[in-house]
Amino acid sequence: MRRSFFNIFVLWLCGLVITARADTFPLMDGTSLTGDILTFNDNGITFRLPDSTYTNIMWTKFSQDGLKQLANNPKIRPLVEPFIEIPLSERPQKPEVKIQEVTRLERPPTQSLMGALFSSSVGLFCLTLIYAASIYSGYEIAVVRARPKALVMGVAAVLPILGPIIFLALPMPVEAVPQGEVAPAEGDPAIFAVPGQPGVLEESQSAAGPVPAPSRPAGQVFQRGQFTFNRRFFETKFSGYFGTVRHGAEKDMKLLVKTGGGQFTVERITRISSTDVHLEVVQGVTRQEIMLPFAQIQEIQLQPKTA
Repeated sequence: MRRSFFNIFVLWLCGLVITARADTFPLMDGTSLTGDILTFNDNGITFRLPDSTYTNIMWTKFSQDGLKQLANNPKIRPLVEPFIEIPLSERPQKPEVKIQEVTRLERPPTQSLMGALFSSSVGLFCLTLIYAASIYSGYEIAVVRARPKALVMGVAAVLPILGPIIFLALPMPVEAVPQGEVAPAEGDPAIFAVPGQPGVLEESQSAAGPVPAPSRPAGQVFQRGQFTFNRRFFETKFSGYFGTVRHGAEKDMKLLVKTGGGQFTVERITRISSTDVHLEVVQGVTRQEIMLPFAQIQEIQLQPKTA
């Protein structure tokens, strides 16, 4: 009997000790939790309640006071510190941003477009390019429109842009090819004389009056700008010059081709492509074949041969 009372007393004393060791932690919902801490991890903590039951509480369910109370345990502090809010007064102050003065470029004064171009190096360079391009365009227009190069380039230098436009709008000058008389060919069997007798030509002149001289074929001039020099042009206008022997009216005509490098007398056209033509030309007493791109040909003349 005495032993039974002793066991009951011991159990009661243990209950008092356990109850004395239990801690109370406030929660977010205003309630509190009393129990002994058994285990804890990243998700929460496990308590043993006074009625010998167990419960798991997440860190987010504790109030700030409860988290600070749990932080007193050195083993639990690393787990609860991320959930503890730091007051504004205890937060570290941000360093003050110091704005340093820098050297800034001064904006140019407001002015007109031409004034801005003449007041900067880039603008002067652009104006120089435009001026040079205007003079060069005057040279090209003089070549294409058959005008004096010095005149067109001089006007382009005085009136940039406007000068080349004026000469480009003017019509091309066309020079008439002089037409001469063709002398009678030597050794013509129809013209002969017998000593002491009037010739056949004289008899016909005495009977029917003076015989008019045979008419010479008229010459033609083809200038760049009025005609497009290409393969079709040569095959259409000068088809008789592709062979070694010419017939008909082309037999008494000569073909002259003028380029920026000079003028050539063409005997025949040897080859032709879509971009250039090969010509057999006469230079002095020699003949040679040359190649001329269509872009370099300025003028083509078809003139009657002289006696």
